[in-house]
Amino acid sequence: MELNPFSYEFHQDPYPTYRWLRDNAPLYYNSTLDFYALSRFRDVLEASHDWRTYSSTEGITLERLDPAYLAMTPMMIFEDPPRHERLRKLVSSVFTPRRVADLEPFIRATATRLLDALVDRGGGDFVKDFSTLLPMEVIFTMLGVPEADRKQLREWMDVSLDRDDASPKLPPRAIEAMMALMQYWYQLVTDLRGRPTEGLIGPLLDAEIVDDNGVATKLTDGEIVGFCSLIGAAGNETVTKLLANAVVLFARHPDQYARILEAPARIPNAVEEALRYSSPAQYQARTVTRDVEWHGRAVPKGARILLLSGSANRDEREFPDPDRFDVSREITLHVALGHGIHFCLGASLARLESRVSLEEFARRFPRYTVDESRCQRVHMSNVHGYASVPFRAH
Repeated sequence: MELNPFSYEFHQDPYPTYRWLRDNAPLYYNSTLDFYALSRFRDVLEASHDWRTYSSTEGITLERLDPAYLAMTPMMIFEDPPRHERLRKLVSSVFTPRRVADLEPFIRATATRLLDALVDRGGGDFVKDFSTLLPMEVIFTMLGVPEADRKQLREWMDVSLDRDDASPKLPPRAIEAMMALMQYWYQLVTDLRGRPTEGLIGPLLDAEIVDDNGVATKLTDGEIVGFCSLIGAAGNETVTKLLANAVVLFARHPDQYARILEAPARIPNAVEEALRYSSPAQYQARTVTRDVEWHGRAVPKGARILLLSGSANRDEREFPDPDRFDVSREITLHVALGHGIHFCLGASLARLESRVSLEEFARRFPRYTVDESRCQRVHMSNVHGYASVPFRAH
């Protein structure tokens, strides 16, 4: 069986492939695309912690990004310690739990406004009318993006991640969108230097980072642009896909939806189960820095290896009856938001947005159906989810 992360057929349902890999090729090698893959939970977890051996500096998707692009917009997700630790500590100082918690009234008001419009219409497209718009409003407000620019910016983000069927090459439309995004962020950072705001970018403009020699320097525009690009894309894509996945799953499993209707306190755990069952980020790529061995087979230094988090979260060695969606499942650990030094910086925000959204959705739509025949999936490299989910109230 072949694993091709760019295959449109694979995007429809990757889980039979993952099960075959776990059982028959826990260390898999694709000679055509020249990459290895780990699919079992404990293997993915172990490699996620070993950043010295499994480096992020050449990108975290299978397709290799232009080194010049990475140099122009350095992101901590593409860095290893010690630089990664310094950047993450600095960014964490402005992306605090208190700042995230204080967003709940704004998130709830935004969710209420968007969902009430759908109630009036008796349904709509959950992705286009809600799950795309809510995180866009939240993260772009935090970053100080003018309201008039948000729709275009989000469209560029989606196109920059779009891929052709079965092909690892970056399509021209994606490259053009990446360049447009970079130009926009550079202009925004320039503008914000002249008019400081209360958003996340303002404190970074004057922040300092200490290098290996103890010398303190301010962040460059490129480093701040890298932060905007990372937080903007990750903050939008993860929540958009997670919420749409959850709504489709609840429609498929009305017994599980009934459980959160009768006890909304189960919603936080339902969010974790949706993350485990249908992980928005299906893998993280790494570059191997030394010769290693997995399951009796060698992986040479310099090889690309995929840590298949989507597979790991369905590993029957870790999760009993893993293909059953159960909002009451006891989950002590999953890897849907990464693990180790690259654990998702915005995890608490994603969980907050998802909890509030599902609380408000359940209040307004206790009975609904999804037209799965008209659902459309995105076709991205390592992000899986829906581009369209038509639903209607009953």
